[in-house]
Parts: sequence; C-alpha cells; structure tokens
Amino acid sequence: MVEAKSKELIVRPTVPKSGLEKFLSQLKGVGMLNIDPKLVAGKGFKTIFESQDADLVVCKTFEQMKSAKSVGKTFGYYKKVLGNADVDEIEKASQAGASFIVVDANDWKIIPLENIIAKLHKSRTKVYTTASSSKEVKTMFSVLELGVDGVILSTDSEAEVEKASQQLSTSRFPIGVAKIIEVKDVGTGERVCVDTASMMGMGEGMLIGSRSNFMLLVHNESVGSSFTSPRPFRVNAGAVYCYTITPDGNTRYLSELESGTEVWIVNRQGQSRRATVGRSKIETRPLLLLRADIGGEVGTVILQNAETIRLVKPDGKLLSVTEVKAGDEVLGFAKPASGRHFGMEVDEYIVEK
Repeated sequence: MVEAKSKELIVRPTVPKSGLEKFLSQLKGVGMLNIDPKLVAGKGFKTIFESQDADLVVCKTFEQMKSAKSVGKTFGYYKKVLGNADVDEIEKASQAGASFIVVDANDWKIIPLENIIAKLHKSRTKVYTTASSSKEVKTMFSVLELGVDGVILSTDSEAEVEKASQQLSTSRFPIGVAKIIEVKDVGTGERVCVDTASMMGMGEGMLIGSRSNFMLLVHNESVGSSFTSPRPFRVNAGAVYCYTITPDGNTRYLSELESGTEVWIVNRQGQSRRATVGRSKIETRPLLLLRADIGGEVGTVILQNAETIRLVKPDGKLLSVTEVKAGDEVLGFAKPASGRHFGMEVDEYIVEK
C-alpha cells in the first residue's frame, strides 16, 4: 500500500461576474481559487493564477519563472500535454525550481499523468491537473495509485464542488483496546465475505460490529496458511446484520454491500482509506459471537468461526477467532451511543443489546 498524499481541490469558477459573490459564499472547505486575484481581494481565498499578484504564480515560459523567482514569488509551470516532448519539458521545469506543475491534458489524461507522476513523485514539485466534473476529480486523485496533488475543477455548480470535496475526505477512527468478555458458539447463519478492488497490507481491515458505535477491527486475509492462499483483497467481515461505516459517514449492513459500494479500509492506528467493493459473497457458515468492552462501552460482533478470520492485538499481532478467549485484548472502535435512521446518525435515545 502506498501512503496517502495530502491533496488539494482548487476551484475555477465559471459563473458570470454578476453571480460570483453568491457562488463563492456557498463554497465549503475550499481555500484556493484559480481566478484573477483582483476579483476576490479580501474574501479570504488564496489564488493560483497567471499574475504576480496571485499567491501561486502560474508561468507559461521559463522566462516568466525566472521573473517570479526574482521577486520571491511561489511559482509553477503550466503545460498543455500533447506528447512525450511536453512531458520532458515539464520535468525540466521541475528541475528549474517550479513548486508545482499544472498539466492540461484534455484528450489523453491518464497515460500522460501516469508518466509525469512517475517522473516527479520523488521531487518537491506538486502535480496539478484540470477537471470539469466531480467524477473526473475522483479519477485524477487515483492515477497511478499516488494520484495528483491537486485538481483544478472548472464549474459553476456548488453541488459539483461538494461532490468533488468528498473525494478528499478521510477519517481517523479512535482505535482502542477491546477486552473480550465472552466467546459463544451461536450455530450457523449467513456471513458476508467482502472482496475489494484494493490490496490490503498487514494491520489493515474493516471495522465490523453489531452496533454503529461499537466495532472490532477484522483483519484482511493477506496471511495464508497450508490450506489457503493469501487473499489480501478480502475481509471475511461478519454476519449479514453487522454494521460497517462507509465514507459517506453512514453505516451499512454488510448484507447491503455490493459491487461498486465504497467502504473504509482502516489500519490499527485508525487511519482510513477508501476501497471499492468488487464482490460481496453471502454464504452459510458456522458463527461465533464475541462480546467485548472498550472503555466501558460493551458490544458484540458475530463472525465466521474459522481459522482464517483474524482480529488485531494491541501489539499488531494477529489473533484467529478460533483461538480467542475471555480476557484477550484486541483492537476496536467505540464512542457514545447515538441513533441511526437508515444508516444516518441522529441524536436520539437508543439502547442496543
């Protein structure tokens, strides 16, 4: 797994000047605009533009870069990419001190960006590109797994900005120590095996639980055995009724997950990243109930009773559910209880047992 990079969403407003103020007032979480700085003076935005009045100066020639450097401005280089010669020019601009590169690749986007990211990912030069929709933004942030550092979104829609901003969202879960207080064989039932379109590493898995505010970290199947091959794309997640948390902030029953659904992959430090479900398999298997306590919050999870389903211990070592006993400590997530309405969190009195 490649460590996630910090990414930026830059908005290029395409609304008429008469509607600019209203458009800007409705933007949430956007700090940088691709616009003439004179049009947004005093409004609290940073700007990236072809003007030395901008916070980040966009240059189209090496002479302009020299001029910006001479007056102490943060500068970058804009290039429309049509072939390999343009990629080579971008590399030279990076070597000449460009803090960022704005790549305009309207026709062929993915392949040129892969080449540019591969060339510059060890440099200090950030790679920005352009987009015209939130869907395109999502693609740009995932190119070559590393993704670009920023996307300049041209739009007149606040809704598109909000959708694009969601691609930057991440969550850090307060992972704590869960002390097992009961292990119980509960017979057979249906469990859900989640295969993702992403590879997972040691310490990563999904948060699974019987309650939306109490979940255990169920490890992926990257560890094989003499009877099974490693499947680092898979989490044998739990019984059909169990919850997991999705990147939209809602909970989903495991039975609801299907191809194309996004889920959080979480590591033992609580850092999360998005993954897309490729396949969800519901099969009848023997089940095991685990009851645990995290800081006074008590909850349960029902998992398949098999050696390949593992939890994560506080020291990072794995513990098969077939070996779990009362008194063992594993990792999980808990917070004070709140209600859920169709997966959305609401403030109401609720008791779940």
